[in-house]
Amino acid sequence: MRVQVVDPPAYTPPYDHALCAALARAGVEVELITSPFLHGIVPDAEGYETTELFYRRAGLLGAAGSRSARLAKLAAHVPDMLRLRGCSRDADLVHLQWLTVAGVDAALLPRRPRVLTVHDPPPLGRLGLAGWRAAARRMDALVAHSRAGAERAAAAAGVGPERVRVIPHGAFDYLTRLTGRGPLPHELAAAEGPVVLCFGLIRPYKGIDLLLDAFREIEGAELWIVGRAMMDIAALRELAERCRATVRIVPRFINDPEIPALFERADLVVIPYREADQSGVLYTALAFAKPIVATAVGGFPDLAEHGAVRLVPPADRDALASAIAELLADDTARGRLAAAAASAAAGPYSWDAVAEATITLYRDLLG
Repeated sequence: MRVQVVDPPAYTPPYDHALCAALARAGVEVELITSPFLHGIVPDAEGYETTELFYRRAGLLGAAGSRSARLAKLAAHVPDMLRLRGCSRDADLVHLQWLTVAGVDAALLPRRPRVLTVHDPPPLGRLGLAGWRAAARRMDALVAHSRAGAERAAAAAGVGPERVRVIPHGAFDYLTRLTGRGPLPHELAAAEGPVVLCFGLIRPYKGIDLLLDAFREIEGAELWIVGRAMMDIAALRELAERCRATVRIVPRFINDPEIPALFERADLVVIPYREADQSGVLYTALAFAKPIVATAVGGFPDLAEHGAVRLVPPADRDALASAIAELLADDTARGRLAAAAASAAAGPYSWDAVAEATITLYRDLLG
């Protein structure tokens, strides 16, 4: 079986590479078709081919995310999609991870059995949703990572639930095997005592302001907020100053070699999102077998059913504060969460289990 996994904008390199490696281990001939990733290091290809077909020149024009880069990518998109159609003739199946310009992509998709993984909720705007729906309806199947995500995808696409397959997101265990690891960022090296880690891009929906408010009365532990800031964080710094305990904010992009030291040092990982379908941070914490506190949004309750996450209601400051305080004071409870996380990462949330479910879908479509 020859499969092309396609991520034109390279939005999720860790996921793409982990899925391709697991499919290759299971005997699938895999080619990852993507674009140059400008934000850091990507995992090595293990058993599969990688082709950087998209935006090869656009990536050189200005800073990533700049207006010039966006315009260059838009101009290159149609020719690159046409090239994808040409190089997909020998593939048995094309598995898309993202649609860059959904309305355009609907007309340019390769004529093969087509699968689309719905990583995030579909666009909310009328025009964006219409384009996404047109592309989604051309797919032979959609993949969602949770039951809630599957229901949302089916409703947005206007298709029956039988067209959506629930396949979990895998734990990012490749991070636990990295060589050439870096030390803790110098801003964090002097920390003593328990550490509560909030990791990932800093965005409004992540609920970091809620976390800081919940942390205000907690003592005897440090809170680390680590990740590139995609918003003005002046208000977050003001909230941090009101906390009794130490709060350390490291507002920069963290490359893979720096991640293990952060998670290995953390005693508790908190994911206080107001809304989300999934989170790469959750599956990183799972890989490192860390006790996790998360809000009950998106697919997080699915993982909580395995005992690997302590759930709190979204936007509930008091419930979040209580969960953090209770777990910091209870080594046994943290140990139970950690053990459940390790079990989930080795079982239903392992990439080999993800690959097995994905191959079953492929065979159903090709059969």
